Amino acid sequence: MSRPGNTSHVTDNTEKADPSAGVSTTGSQENHGADAGAQVVHRAGHVTEVRSDRGQPRPSGLEIARMPSAAERTRTLVQSTCSAVLIVPGAEAFGSDRLMPETRSVGPDGEVFLLFPADAPAVRAATHAQDDELPAVLELTDVAPVSVPHRIRGRAWISGWLTSLPGHAGPGRMMLRLEVGEASVDDLWGAAKVDPEAFAQAAPDPLVSHETELLQHLHAAHGPQVRELGTLLGDRAAQGTAVRDVVPLALDRFGLRIRFSDGAGHCFDTRFDFPEPVRDVSELRRAMHRLFEAAQH
Repeated sequence: MSRPGNTSHVTDNTEKADPSAGVSTTGSQENHGADAGAQVVHRAGHVTEVRSDRGQPRPSGLEIARMPSAAERTRTLVQSTCSAVLIVPGAEAFGSDRLMPETRSVGPDGEVFLLFPADAPAVRAATHAQDDELPAVLELTDVAPVSVPHRIRGRAWISGWLTSLPGHAGPGRMMLRLEVGEASVDDLWGAAKVDPEAFAQAAPDPLVSHETELLQHLHAAHGPQVRELGTLLGDRAAQGTAVRDVVPLALDRFGLRIRFSDGAGHCFDTRFDFPEPVRDVSELRRAMHRLFEAAQH
């Protein structure tokens, strides 16, 4: 049987890394006459942004010196709390709430396990298929846990073949197994395809289970300190934008991403790299204190 994929719509537009980068900036200005799709913005003769068709700032070559791989980013989304829907043939008519797994996890061989109510459309489809291979796509949508312009931070798609696993869940529930055939991610770092073997071998970011609460805490309790980080940008801080809002947007073991905006849709992102990748919340606290101290001098 031919095994269909569902990732051909995603292309890799990330750029080569510049290993000398530390603090880096991607800009965002509206261009009302531009065609839909990626838009390159030039500032002072240099390309600083590739703008996605969702309006998100894209990383420049300066920004991606230290970054998680596409496989790691995809694995992180699967094992995060971001929303997910499982798309299977014949279930298109059901509301998205009927297509959302209650839990999801990744097995040792890279398969994705999804827990559903026993009467969910995906369970009925997998049960009806029996020994046939049922194609399915798990679509994940990552939304920033704080209010910012262009709040969707990324999406990932994992396509493969779905089977049911009777006896692996409690009463009224059914565990489904998604064997990964293709995967892709399109997020703040750029767009890329993900090899199933790389996905199986990747590890999620160690901060994934804490990122939401950490960003919300930074925004609510350390707003002035986060804003003060803009002083580390020097002449790059303005970027043609009269900054009104400064919001912590994303956090991973390599650093913190902040979005600066003028409140009218114009914005740019900046990454602040940690001296060393952090392994847990304790190391993150020390890294953040060093960042805040650097901004005060």
